[in-house]
Amino acid sequence: MFHAADGYDRLIGRFLPSLAPAFADFAGVRTGSALDVGCGPGGLTIELARRIGAANVAAIDPSPPFVAACRERVPGAEVVEGVAETLPFPDGVFDAALSSLAVGFMSDAQQGVREMARVTRAEGAVALCFWDHARMQGLAHFWKAVHRVLGVTPVDDQLMGRREGELASLLDGAGLVDIHASEITATARYEDVDDLWSGYTARIGPIGQYVQTLTAEQLDAVRAAVREDLDEPDRPFTLTAVAWAARGAVPA
Repeated sequence: MFHAADGYDRLIGRFLPSLAPAFADFAGVRTGSALDVGCGPGGLTIELARRIGAANVAAIDPSPPFVAACRERVPGAEVVEGVAETLPFPDGVFDAALSSLAVGFMSDAQQGVREMARVTRAEGAVALCFWDHARMQGLAHFWKAVHRVLGVTPVDDQLMGRREGELASLLDGAGLVDIHASEITATARYEDVDDLWSGYTARIGPIGQYVQTLTAEQLDAVRAAVREDLDEPDRPFTLTAVAWAARGAVPA
């Protein structure tokens, strides 16, 4: 049976043990309360709970399987199903609101960030991060292989937040002040090429959707090309991914 959380873990979640602590540091989360917007299966929620206690953490995601997984992984946190654009929380109840790797999938990212600012107290932090897809090695290996074998160039996905400056612009548009932008490098370890390939076939994101359009023969050819691109594909290796990050403060 397909489990969305397991698929997410294989493709994206394996980067969270390095991304989440760096992002929480960037956001300045050390005490108080925090909201994780677009929590997925809980990669960032786990880190927030470790820092400030699960009872001080809330999380929200529109996917029921992700909500269920996050609740299981972070017992004691308030994890609810819902969307960023209409957060079901009162004004000014959190010391910080964070969104990790989710802003590009919001139906209205600017409204989502406005809502994050609304539920954060005066002078509290609102922070965003999202992949720079051009510097995510795992994605690059796949699409390079597809282009070489099938002659297909991936269509630019146009997801908000994947380009420099876009996250800071969202914070500015939501009325936040003292805005800072940076980037975070995350890493993921793979046992071998089969481990990497399992993320591509996990039915997650644009790659997961594209893989389902290919024949078995095409998949085999792309997999062989990915293998050719890797040094020592039958041994453990590490890939890197870079995320843009931006934070701002709610006006006093």
